[in-house]
Amino acid sequence: MIKQADILSDFLDTKTIDALSEFLDKSENYETSADIIAATFGFVKDFSKMDEDQIKQLVSSFKHNLTLLIQKIWVEKSDIALKDQLLYQLDIFLSNEAWKDNYSLFLQMINQAVFLMFGQKPDSPDFAEYSVRIDPEFGIFWWYISNLPPKAESDWTEEKCRIAIMLGMFFLANY
Repeated sequence: MIKQADILSDFLDTKTIDALSEFLDKSENYETSADIIAATFGFVKDFSKMDEDQIKQLVSSFKHNLTLLIQKIWVEKSDIALKDQLLYQLDIFLSNEAWKDNYSLFLQMINQAVFLMFGQKPDSPDFAEYSVRIDPEFGIFWWYISNLPPKAESDWTEEKCRIAIMLGMFFLANY
């Protein structure tokens, strides 16, 4: 991760890099950190204060863009089943309204989609550096995703899980 942090410092200011640690570590008052991360992804202001209509629009855009992305990815014959499974998981994810329950599934879907897109395991040590070098915006997104815990921490509320997922959704809805 040190190498990744060095590379990221070419694209992000210290405030933004620190915001991720603050978001992950705080059990309360993490909204400002989430707003800083969202601004990095292009959200104008008050990401953490989205109303229900904005959330519905985000979920709709995320579904549309991720579905399109999955459908348009050319894959080897051996990966067609993974592609179909990912579309099925997306439907399951979208049918469950409990953000905390969806947290691990969301990360699993993102990892599978990234594997299909790039043809390599996103959890490999070199992938983070590779992603920043080929597409800095995507690399910053991957820095965010790869630093999230694989399962929602016990002290993470439904609201914190919602914000963590929505940050990833926002990037993919606009990628």
